[in-house]
Amino acid sequence: MKELLLEVLGWLGYLERPVVLVQLLICGLLMLSSRVGKRRRWLGRHSALACPALGLTLLMVAGILLRSHGQPAGLVALLGVLWLGWTGLQLLHQPLSRRLPPARLHQLESRLLRPGFLLMATLLVISEFDSLSDVAVIELAQVQGVTVSVGKLFNGLLVLYLVLVACGPPAAGLAWLLQRAVGMSNGSRKASELMLRYLVVGAGLVGVALHLGLNSTALIAVAGGLSVGLGFGIKEVFSNFVSGLWLLFEGSVRPGEVLMIDGDPCEVRRLGLRATLLWRDRDNAELLIPNQTFFTEAATTYTASDRLRRSQVLVGAAYRHDPTAVIALLEATARTVPRVLAEPAPKALVLGYGDSAINYALRFWITNPLTNAGISSEVNQAIWHAFREQGIEIPFPQQVQYQLPGPP
Repeated sequence: MKELLLEVLGWLGYLERPVVLVQLLICGLLMLSSRVGKRRRWLGRHSALACPALGLTLLMVAGILLRSHGQPAGLVALLGVLWLGWTGLQLLHQPLSRRLPPARLHQLESRLLRPGFLLMATLLVISEFDSLSDVAVIELAQVQGVTVSVGKLFNGLLVLYLVLVACGPPAAGLAWLLQRAVGMSNGSRKASELMLRYLVVGAGLVGVALHLGLNSTALIAVAGGLSVGLGFGIKEVFSNFVSGLWLLFEGSVRPGEVLMIDGDPCEVRRLGLRATLLWRDRDNAELLIPNQTFFTEAATTYTASDRLRRSQVLVGAAYRHDPTAVIALLEATARTVPRVLAEPAPKALVLGYGDSAINYALRFWITNPLTNAGISSEVNQAIWHAFREQGIEIPFPQQVQYQLPGPP
């Protein structure tokens, strides 16, 4: 580690050279001018493209002028190439937005394209000051008798990051093939996709350990240290991780299912390492619930075997109306609502005799539990119009007050 710090301090020594400072100053001023011009649209509506192009042209001119006066301009040329690459990466956003959904595009840019470009730029800048092969052999530490160098650590972290970021599409493709071959449901496909991602990440961790040269004794020592850490500090995290794996194998909570949480239907979006992400329809909120909660508290699911759900609305009718006619009208009205299923057929019932009305319940079936509130509203509106057309009264509580004569 001391050798690496000395090497970095040596790089900083280049900043003391006037030639390097002049090149950095020129690049900084041109990039700043281009950014300000693009924001204020100095070159019209095409400033987003024209300002970077003009800045790159001026940067090339500055490099030529430096070389003509016998001054080195390698840093100017390198920063110009990097600036050109970054501008091209930004221009790539528009064509990609036509082919990818916004969420996928954001993940691709923020997790792969931009970090990859910045990593490449960092390596190119370091190679301008020093030799990458010399930096790679610098020893950082000794782990169980194994020397960990900068190159090994960098390669291991790079592979691990790529495994974590890029394992999603291959896992999704394999899960889709399994769904086609076995005929599993969408929820099972998403669960299989998540399990495949865990397997790929685990294989990546083992591959990184082997790349670093750790033997079985070192791995056992690391596992022992992790077990001590689990016992003292992160046992809740480990418990949630094991609970998530168990939920996947059991299949009781899978992505795509609808659960009742605090009286609201919520759709399971993602089963993570620590918590499950659910989406609540009524306010477009996302809920993070620890995985072990599903082992300690009861939860109602509407999609364990299918997505059909029986719903009902309550209504009252005056005593003077025949209950048989009211029941027939309620069932016929429910069949006119488009999102109410014809099979199983709607069913109306007399619940009891209230103080001001006979209480009825209209029960019907829907295909998606998340749409229950909207469909119930449509059914209630249809009942109100049907009762008004047929002259059926929906009474409200009334009280009659009598004034008694006072005492003599």
